[in-house]
Formats: sequence, structure tokens, C-alpha cells
Amino acid sequence: MVKKAIQIDEKDNVATTTSEVDAGELLEVISPDGKVILKPKVSEPIPFGHKLAIKSIKKGENIVKYGEVIGVATQPVKEGAWVNTHNVGSARMPTSGKEAGIL
Repeated sequence: MVKKAIQIDEKDNVATTTSEVDAGELLEVISPDGKVILKPKVSEPIPFGHKLAIKSIKKGENIVKYGEVIGVATQPVKEGAWVNTHNVGSARMPTSGKEAGIL
């Protein structure tokens, strides 16, 4: 069985995993209308319910989930990579991104 991730809004550049995913696994990303829009090979383990990039995201680019900005990339994030606090800073309050010159 192929594991899945869900893009919640069509504007999202991340999707949420529906199970734990191991590095190297192929994943199907399902769009809000139920279509498979991407089949990335996951580059690192991603815990259940966490985000992965569904496109390459540049340092300083917004992270979008639910169609809303939820953070800013503090470093480049490759398609299929885990998106979490190690590569995302808050867009609303000071974080490590401020020291890195992102925010």
C-alpha cells in the first residue's frame, strides 16, 4: 500500500502525512479534490501528521498550509523534505529566522 499525504488547500506548498513515512519511500500527495498531484520520494523520515514540501521552497519563502501563511523557510527546503521547526520560523514572532536575516 502506498502511503499518502494530503494537500489541504490548493494554495498550499506543503502536505500533511497520514502515517509515519520512512526515508526513500514513495508517497502520493492527494489534492483537495481527491486527485494524486505528486508522487515524491521522501528524503528523510517524516512523523505521522507532519508536513512535507510538495515543491522546492526557497529560503525566506512563505510556508503555506490551509491556504494561509504559517511560517517562513529559514533555509532551502527540497520537494519531499520534512517541513518543521528545523527549517521554518514564525512569520509573526521572533525566532531563529530573525538571527538568520530571514524575518
